[in-house]
Amino acid sequence: MSAAIAAAVYPDEPLAEIDIPESLRDNLALFLRLERKVLKEYDPEICQLFDTLLSDAIKANEGNPGSAAAAEQTDEQGVPLATDESNGAFRDAVELIDRLPIDKMEVLVRAFTSFFHLANLCEENYRVETLHDRERLVSIEADVDPSNELTVAFRRLIDEIGVDRASELLNKLELHPVFTAHPTEARRRAVENKIRRIGKMLSERPRLGGSDLMENERHLLQEIDALVRTSPVAIKKPTPVEEADTIIDIFDHTLFDTVPQIYRRFDDWVLGDGAGLVPPVCPAFFHPGSWIGSDRDGNPNVTAKVSLQVARKYYTHMVSKLAEKCRRVGRNLTLEAKYTKPSDELINLWNHQVEMSEELTSRADDISASEPHRAVMLVMADRLDGTVTRNADTMYRNSAEFLADLRVVQRSLDAAGASRAAYGPVQTLIWQAESFGFHMVEMEFRQHSVVHSRALADIREHGIHGELAPMTREVLDTFRAIGTIQKRYSVKMAHRYIISFTKSAQNVADVYELAQLAFAHPEDVPGLDVIPLFEQLEDLENCIDVLNDMLELPAVQKRLEQTGRKMEVMLGYSDSAKDAGPTTATLALHKAQQNIAEWAEAHDIDLVLMHGRGGAVGRGGGPANRAVLAQPKGSVKCFFKVTEQGEIIFARYGNPTLAQRHVENVAAATLLNSAPSVERTNTEMTERYADMAAKLDDVAHETYLDLLHTDDFAPWFSTVTPLTEVGLLPIGSRPAKRGLGATSLDDLRTIPWVFSWSQARINLAAWYGFGSACEQLGDLELLRRAYREWPLFSTFVDNLEMSIAKTDGRISKMYLALGDRSDLATTVYREMQLTRRWVLAIVDDEWPLEHRRVLGRAVRIRDPYVDVLSLAQVRALRIVRDDEHDLADEAKAKYLSLILATVTGVSAGLQNTG
Repeated sequence: MSAAIAAAVYPDEPLAEIDIPESLRDNLALFLRLERKVLKEYDPEICQLFDTLLSDAIKANEGNPGSAAAAEQTDEQGVPLATDESNGAFRDAVELIDRLPIDKMEVLVRAFTSFFHLANLCEENYRVETLHDRERLVSIEADVDPSNELTVAFRRLIDEIGVDRASELLNKLELHPVFTAHPTEARRRAVENKIRRIGKMLSERPRLGGSDLMENERHLLQEIDALVRTSPVAIKKPTPVEEADTIIDIFDHTLFDTVPQIYRRFDDWVLGDGAGLVPPVCPAFFHPGSWIGSDRDGNPNVTAKVSLQVARKYYTHMVSKLAEKCRRVGRNLTLEAKYTKPSDELINLWNHQVEMSEELTSRADDISASEPHRAVMLVMADRLDGTVTRNADTMYRNSAEFLADLRVVQRSLDAAGASRAAYGPVQTLIWQAESFGFHMVEMEFRQHSVVHSRALADIREHGIHGELAPMTREVLDTFRAIGTIQKRYSVKMAHRYIISFTKSAQNVADVYELAQLAFAHPEDVPGLDVIPLFEQLEDLENCIDVLNDMLELPAVQKRLEQTGRKMEVMLGYSDSAKDAGPTTATLALHKAQQNIAEWAEAHDIDLVLMHGRGGAVGRGGGPANRAVLAQPKGSVKCFFKVTEQGEIIFARYGNPTLAQRHVENVAAATLLNSAPSVERTNTEMTERYADMAAKLDDVAHETYLDLLHTDDFAPWFSTVTPLTEVGLLPIGSRPAKRGLGATSLDDLRTIPWVFSWSQARINLAAWYGFGSACEQLGDLELLRRAYREWPLFSTFVDNLEMSIAKTDGRISKMYLALGDRSDLATTVYREMQLTRRWVLAIVDDEWPLEHRRVLGRAVRIRDPYVDVLSLAQVRALRIVRDDEHDLADEAKAKYLSLILATVTGVSAGLQNTG
C-alpha cells in the first residue's frame, strides 16, 4: 500500500499500481503534487524535508508493522533497535525530527496537516462520485431505488407487515440529531472555509478543460498555499454564542435545502408519476436539536444570558431564511387569476392581510387582482420580516400560523389545477417550516444533579429572596430564560431539561421544584420535559428503580398527562465506557435499553430513548445506521435521537450529498428496527449469546478496572498522552475537566480521556479488556459465529477493528516510554496486541480493515503522514516532560505551539477521534 504514496511522491513510479479506485488515487496524487509545489515555492528545503520524512515513513510502514511491533526491542525512549529496512527507516525519521529546528518542524507539521485535509476531501469526493454513479445505474422503472436506503426499508416493511401498517410506521418516523459543542472538532473555522472552497473546485475539475482547467489549478494552488500558511490552531477559544455559528453554517450549506430533498426523493419513488402532483407521502421527520448555548454542565461560560442570546440568534436566522425562501417562491407564482382562479379561502386570507397592514399589502396591491397567489406569498414574506423585527402588528406568533397560511395557498393552487406549484415549491417550503419551525433547532438544557441539590439547600437555608450563592442565582435564572424563550419564540424551542448523573427520582423532583421557585406566579412556570441521564454503570443497572420512583412524582404525572404519556430517557455512552470499559459499557447499555423498553411497555409510556454518543468508538461512535438496527425490540419505535459531536457534525452534514445519504440511511434503519424480522433477530441472538456475553463482560470489566485502579494511574496517563496540552486547545468553550486536576480521573471529562489516547496512537478507551476477555473465553469459533449472527456483537467488533486500525504498535511504545512506569506500559501494550490479534481473528483479516477495500486502504495510505506528526508530537512532549524546569518560557511556548499543531493534524488524519 505504501507504493501508492511513493508513486505519488516520485512521478517515475507508476500510479497505476495503487490498489485503490482510480479517481481517488488520481485526486490524492493531484493534491500531493500541488502541495509539494506550494512547499517548494515557500522554501525548497522544506519541500525536501517533507519528501525525506514521507519516504522514511513509507518504508517504515512496509508490510504489516502493527503485528511485528510487539516482538521488537526498543531503547529507553521506545525507538526500535532492529536493523531491518523498516525499523531503520523509522529510526531515520525519528533522528531527522530530532535534528530539525523547531521553526522548520512547525512548517512541516502544517504541511502534513494540510495534506490530511486534502486527503479527506479526496475521500469525500470519491464517496459522492460513487453515490452518483450508483444512482445513474438505477432504472426509473424499479420498485425501489437501491441507492436510497429509505425506499428499500419502506418496501421491506410493506412486504413484512403490509402497506397500511408500514404507512402508519412511516408517519411516526422521527430522526432527531442533537448537535453539541463538545470540543473534539480540532479544526478552526478559517480552515474549514478554505477546505470547503477547495472541495468545490475539486468537484468541478472533471467538467473542465483547457484554460478553465488551468485556472482551476491556479485557484487550488492559491487556496492550498493559504492553507499551509494558516495556523491550524485558533487564536482563542470560541464563546458559546460563536459556537452557534457552527450549526448555522451547517444549516445554510446543507440542512435547509437538503432535508426537503430527502423527503422529495422518497416521494419520487413511492408516488412515481404522481410525485409533485398530489399530497406528499413522506412526513417531515427530521427535527434537529442543539446543546450549544444551553448545555451548562461543567461549562461556566454558558449562562442564562448566553442561552437567550443563542436562542435569539437561531430564531432570527431561521425566520430570515424562511422569509427569503417565501419571497423567492412567491415571486415565481406568476399565475394569472384568469387561468388559476383563487379560492375563497385565499381571497379571505388576502383580505385579512389588507386589514392587518395596508402598508404591506399596498406593495403587492397592483398585482393582487391578476396574480393573487403571488401577492399573498409576498405579504407572507414581509410578515416574516416583521417577525424578525418583532413588529407586533404584522408578525407571526409562531410557525403554526405561517404553515396555516402556506396551506391556504397550497389548497387554492391545487383546487385551481396548479398542482405542480402546490406540491412543488410550496410543498418544499412547507417541509422546511415543518422540519425547522421558527426555532431552527430545539435547544436542550443540561445541568449536573449535584448543582440542583446544592441550589435547593442554599435556598432552604437563606430563602428565595436571601443572599444566595452565584450558582444558585444562575440556576434560577436558567429557568427564567427557558420561560422567556418559550414565550418569545416557542415552547418547542426550549422544553427539554436533562439531568447529568441522575442517581434517583429526587434529582428529577429537584428540577421541578427549582422551576417553581424561579417564578412568582405559577402560570409563568415553563412546561418542562425533565430527562434523566443514566451514564455510569451503576446508574444503568439501577435505572428501572429510578424510573419507577419518577412515576410517583406528581410533577411527572402531570407532565405525562400533558404529553400523552410521552417520556424521554437519555443514556450516556461516554461516561459508561470510561467508567466500566468499552465491552462492559456496550453490553450494559444494550441491557438498559431492553429493560427500559419493557418498562415503558408495561406502564403505557410512549418512550423516546436519547443516545449520548460521541464520534470515537470509545464514546459510542461508529456507523449510526448499524447501531440502530442492533438495538433491542421496542427501544426505537420509529424515533431515533442521538447526539452529534465534534468533527462528526462536519463529516456527516458538511457535504449535501453525504448528508442526504447519512440521513436516509439512519432513517431507514430507524424504520426497519420495527420490522418483525429485525426484532426477532435482535431478541433471539441476544438470548442465544447471553452466556458468551456474560463471560466476556466479567473478564473485560475486571481487566479494565485493574488498570484504572493501579496506584498513580491518573498522573501516569497524563504523562504518556498529551492530556494537559489537549486541555489548552482553543477548540471549544467547555473546559476539559469539571474542576479536579490531572491527579484524578473521576472528574475528567470523557472527551479528553478518549481524545488523548487517540493522539498517543493507542486508542485504549475503545478496546481495553476485550483481548483478555477473548483469551479467557478461548473459543474462536463461538466468537466468529456471534460476529456473523448477532448484530450488536458484529457492530461492536467492527468498531473495535476501526479503532485498532488507527493505533500504531511502534509509535505507541514511544508514548508509553514517556512515563516511568514500565509495569503500566507493559500491561497496556500487551492488552493492545492481544486485542488486535483476537479482533483480526474474529473478522478473519490479516491487517485491520483488510476487507474494507476503500476505507482500509485509505487508512493505510494515511499512516505515514500521521506517523510523521505523531513522531513530532511525542518528541516535543519528551522535551517538555524531561526539561520542563530547564526550558526558558519562550522555548516552552514554542514547543507547546508545536504540540497543539500536531494535535490538530493527527486529529485530521485519524478522524473520528473524539
